[in-house]
Amino acid sequence: METRTQHTESKKATAGKKEVIRIRDLRKSFGENQVLRGFNLTLYENENLVVMGKSGSGKSVMIKCLVGLMEPDEGVVEVLGQDISTLEQQELDHLRSDIGFLFQGSALYDSMTVRENLEFPMRRHKEKLGRITDTLPLVMEALENVGLAHAIDLMPAELSGGMKRRIALARALILKPKLILYDEPTSGLDPITSKEIIGLMRNIQRKYGTASLIITHDVDCARVISERILLLVEGTNYAEGTYGELSSSTDPKVEAFFKK
Repeated sequence: METRTQHTESKKATAGKKEVIRIRDLRKSFGENQVLRGFNLTLYENENLVVMGKSGSGKSVMIKCLVGLMEPDEGVVEVLGQDISTLEQQELDHLRSDIGFLFQGSALYDSMTVRENLEFPMRRHKEKLGRITDTLPLVMEALENVGLAHAIDLMPAELSGGMKRRIALARALILKPKLILYDEPTSGLDPITSKEIIGLMRNIQRKYGTASLIITHDVDCARVISERILLLVEGTNYAEGTYGELSSSTDPKVEAFFKK
């Protein structure tokens, strides 16, 4: 069994779906500090999976192993059918072109305009664009998806925190990825802007059919956006289920995530 608690409804929701991410028995230590202790995760096509865990529980380490930025001590990490550990750098770069990233804090380049920020991943992955030479239509489409086409020539310093997060989301979409990784997408935002970002995430999933892995501490975000939630506790996947299943659990370690 992949988790100590895996509920019926979450099993039904994923039955028969194609795997997009498959992590098995992932282990990573730093000296005597065991961060991941046999972590398992499966993300399915066209699904929003939320991973919740306390600070220092290994969420960031898991993401780095997932995209090949960190080598695990043990375990299997497969993304879009490819074993990360077997890929050469060029193959890994090609795989990353199918993955959109929304970083905590947005991570826009301060010296670039909004348009230049969105064009940056296209310059890095020219092979995915094929014969396309005019990038403006792709930039405008991505900006229109987040309601900020008018901001194309602005600098990041001219944007509010919510606008920066939207631009970062547009950049994550620019290559039309099959998978999007969200790292604390609502962190540092006011409640109204957080709801707007969550709404955009849902719209993007419906429009493009992407699979999304969402790392968050935001219980409201998890409630609205998730098909499934996985709780990372003490380096392993402790429980998995829908929001309703987990939020009604009487397990003290699970309850701790949902107490107001």
